[in-house]
Amino acid sequence: MLAERQRFRLSWWRAQRRNMVAGGISIHAVDVASGRPAQGLRVEIWRIDPDSSRIADGRLGANGVLDHPVAQGAGVTAGEYEVLFHLGEFFSDSGGFLTVTPFRFRIKEVDEHFHLPLKFTRWGYSLFRGA
Repeated sequence: MLAERQRFRLSWWRAQRRNMVAGGISIHAVDVASGRPAQGLRVEIWRIDPDSSRIADGRLGANGVLDHPVAQGAGVTAGEYEVLFHLGEFFSDSGGFLTVTPFRFRIKEVDEHFHLPLKFTRWGYSLFRGA
């Protein structure tokens, strides 16, 4: 008989003390055509249900990561969210195909971390919940 494994979750405060991430929404984006992190890509994170409010707006750093308190859980509550990736602005040097790429998801457990890696080109993208 297999024993059921209990899920171990740390509170945000305890995770910070241990230098671990619990809760929050992190973004990492790579332009796979160039093989480089998407430095400068503008990203917005909106909570759209139960209320509508923008909880993050910023540009990705040299490592392709959004450096914002939302990654550590600031402003994140249970509800439905939408992340907007402004790919049209990113490819402003010539006419592109994609303009703004949305990604909607639901958070039920605010102690869980939601990592959203984006892999994209001018013509398409792949986005999922990562580890």
